[in-house]
Amino acid sequence: MQEIYENLKKAGVEVPGDNPKGGIYKPVMRVGNMLYVSGQGCTVSGKPVYQGAVGRECTLEEGQDAAKICAINALGVLQDYLGDLRKVKCLVKTLAFVHSAPDFALQHLVANGCSDFLKMVFGDDAGVGARSAIGVAQLPNNIPVEIEFVFEAEEE
Repeated sequence: MQEIYENLKKAGVEVPGDNPKGGIYKPVMRVGNMLYVSGQGCTVSGKPVYQGAVGRECTLEEGQDAAKICAINALGVLQDYLGDLRKVKCLVKTLAFVHSAPDFALQHLVANGCSDFLKMVFGDDAGVGARSAIGVAQLPNNIPVEIEFVFEAEEE
């Protein structure tokens, strides 16, 4: 797991800090060694990068990039909470919500933007977990993708 920061650097990704919250919740809830990360949107500094439904206002490729941004934001939340991403043992589960046009049925491909990124960061074993991707009629601030995460952390 030492290579996490090296992988991020190679990808040209800087993990955001001090992510603004959009409501009353905990960004991370720890239960034992499980870290439940609240839904992350495709925002930078609290502002949506994309808006609208995938398959209407957003292309599949934009949806995939939005999913990657959600994953980057999750890493920022984990970094804030743990202080070091090397304390993450593995990704357990992702749940991707895709704001979808009525005839759009490629939510699983949108979620690949997140999955491909986390696999690159954490590796084939630790970076690939269980996953679900569902289409929804709307998301907060009209964003196209929001993703929840469950990670396993090292013992405290």
